Amino acid sequence: MIRRVGQALIVVLGVTLLVFLLERMIPGGYARAALGPRATPGEIYQFKKANGLFLPIWDQFYQYIRGLVESFNLGYSYQFNQSVTTIISERLPKTLVLVGMSTVFALIIAVPLGVLQVVRRNKPIDYTLTGASFVGYSMPAFLLGELLILYFAIDLHWFSTEAPQGQSVGSILGDPRGLVLPILTLSALTIAAFSRYMRSSMMEAMTQDYIRTARAKGASSWRVLFRHALRNALIPIITLIGLSLPGIIGGALITETVFNFPGMGLLTVNSALNEDIPVLLGTTFVVTLATVAGSLIADILYAIVDPRVRYT
Repeated sequence: MIRRVGQALIVVLGVTLLVFLLERMIPGGYARAALGPRATPGEIYQFKKANGLFLPIWDQFYQYIRGLVESFNLGYSYQFNQSVTTIISERLPKTLVLVGMSTVFALIIAVPLGVLQVVRRNKPIDYTLTGASFVGYSMPAFLLGELLILYFAIDLHWFSTEAPQGQSVGSILGDPRGLVLPILTLSALTIAAFSRYMRSSMMEAMTQDYIRTARAKGASSWRVLFRHALRNALIPIITLIGLSLPGIIGGALITETVFNFPGMGLLTVNSALNEDIPVLLGTTFVVTLATVAGSLIADILYAIVDPRVRYT
């Protein structure tokens, strides 16, 4: 665990250096990108002086690291007239609600589907679910979202064409009809991947020696399936949950854009379109931290649920 934490810190430091260098390599300079193309030379000079851009590069990097450690300072967006940290803190909880709920919903559906495919292996329902999962896995998010809007929102008028636009998590949850289609869009794509992974993991578990031993001892088929096979087949799912953390933090770029959901994904897209470099690099840094944290959490959970990992 100490080794994993040390590796994670090295990766975070490397990404911090990369983000810092990207800021300094922006065409026209960081000051021009922050102030906009209409900034005068005097304004650019004052900006550089105020932000220490005349200091040696190593001093600038030290100040950058110090700001991150002391106050998680990711810079300032002159387009929003707010600090990047404030902007992200306003959008992040909304994304956690949307993508987190869709991930939980996908797990609730995908795990039973994977088990069902193993129980009915090489039967019509197995082939049907396999084909449906391939279609869902290959379906572009923007296409699925648009189809759901056309049918359920425009034709049937069951749900809203747009996601909730509230400024707080409470207001987002206060409009459940607006959340249905975005969650369905994200869940459909995730269910396809999770169910295939669960099917493969379950089939591998059913071939292990402890399954043969349980059957030889007279355990019923349901006990073998749920008591022995399922518990061990769920262990690899930890990897999927850990790797899903960056998506939960960073948001779904395409889905949030299609439904105009005010989360991290839409913020990243708009920042790229508007050339708001500080916000764009800030969201990149936050998603990178989530990636490192997700990998580290998966390693730790593996060691907790599977003693064989600890001993090897």
